[in-house]
Amino acid sequence: MEQTESFISFLEGLREDRGALAALRRGLGQPPGSVPDMYRYVVPWISPKMGALGEAARYIIAALFAYHPQAGGEGNMGQHFARARDAQSDDTAIERRFTALLAAHPDDLDVHLRQAIGFLKSKEIAVNWHRLLGDVLAWGNPDRRAQVKKEWARAFWSRQIEKGENTKEAQGVH
Repeated sequence: MEQTESFISFLEGLREDRGALAALRRGLGQPPGSVPDMYRYVVPWISPKMGALGEAARYIIAALFAYHPQAGGEGNMGQHFARARDAQSDDTAIERRFTALLAAHPDDLDVHLRQAIGFLKSKEIAVNWHRLLGDVLAWGNPDRRAQVKKEWARAFWSRQIEKGENTKEAQGVH
């Protein structure tokens, strides 16, 4: 876990380095590890024992971070999407987008995350990159992925219940 924290701290140190961020953004939409411009920044954080998933996760997160390096993200993706929902009145599209992210197959996670991060960027909602890297690493293990999905779902939908939304009582149904 310490190496993941150090990697994110390294990326955070690149926030003002426009050249580095541009090099990392070139990885958006590309297979993880296929963009040589990223190697200088990502390869030092890869060890042979971390496996293909750990390597891919670092490339994915580095590209996404470079796309939306806003500081100050707290919580998980469910909380980020809940903040976006709280900021607008029609949450049907946000819920649909969030549900698609939850349903993402590990092979397609980078595509869904790129869309999710683009959406959060458009709403100026910061991402907790430390947490997201850990969650992406967990996505390759079915048991851990299920746990992450539950945590995200709980964070997204529990805020509605706390506010009295979407409950039978709030809708007048008994």
